[in-house]
Amino acid sequence: MWTAITRGVSSAMNTCELSYLDRVEIDIERAQRQHEAYTHALTTMGLDVIELPAEPDLPDSVFVEDPAIVLDELAVMTRPGAESRRTEGASLAAALARFRPLEQITAPGTLEGGDVMRVGRTLYVGASARTNREGLAQLTNILQRFNYEVRAVEVRGCLHLKSGCTYLGEGIALANREWVDTSALEGLKIVDVAAEEPFAANVLTFEGSALMPEGFPETAKKIGSLGWKLHCVDISELRKAEAGVTCSSLIFRAN
Repeated sequence: MWTAITRGVSSAMNTCELSYLDRVEIDIERAQRQHEAYTHALTTMGLDVIELPAEPDLPDSVFVEDPAIVLDELAVMTRPGAESRRTEGASLAAALARFRPLEQITAPGTLEGGDVMRVGRTLYVGASARTNREGLAQLTNILQRFNYEVRAVEVRGCLHLKSGCTYLGEGIALANREWVDTSALEGLKIVDVAAEEPFAANVLTFEGSALMPEGFPETAKKIGSLGWKLHCVDISELRKAEAGVTCSSLIFRAN
């Protein structure tokens, strides 16, 4: 059974961390409704969703992708680069411990799951403002005994690697080359986002379906032409917190 873990929207989301966007008031009730629709979309795609309760004191905690990386053999609890987010992992670790043994990134390493793009047994890891060399080195050391390869990718001008590049499947990555050094993605076919849609690269795919935000029609056409069944969701309030569609869920096969 394929499982997705999500967490409710915090009532404190208006004090979320921001790196590349100006702060704009978030309508919390609308953001909560959008997240409910997002969760429903995951269910429609065939995922069994485990919904964790909101953390009212943790503004960014809806973004469960960042505090953990879930692989077939284990889950790695990260150490977010944003200090305010470092307590998000505790309750998430308790939920994941049902399914995987846990490892932990420790100081001075920083690593956020939004910087990790998995392609088979290769993990492309964004060298971003939130993930440092020590975090990348620790991840490499943890995963080497499981025969995963970790490759660094330069990220510039966006929050995470997956803000500017996501793996669709079938050897295809969707990317904004202005934000990501795609020369590091050797062996993958690169499909460019539409020039007028720089934020369109964050797409979640699962068994022939592609989930993406509303508002990127030209990029959506490209993805549809490649054979994926499109599911578009309105995450306009969540995007004010620098969200994409991958960051609000952790997807894995339950053992």
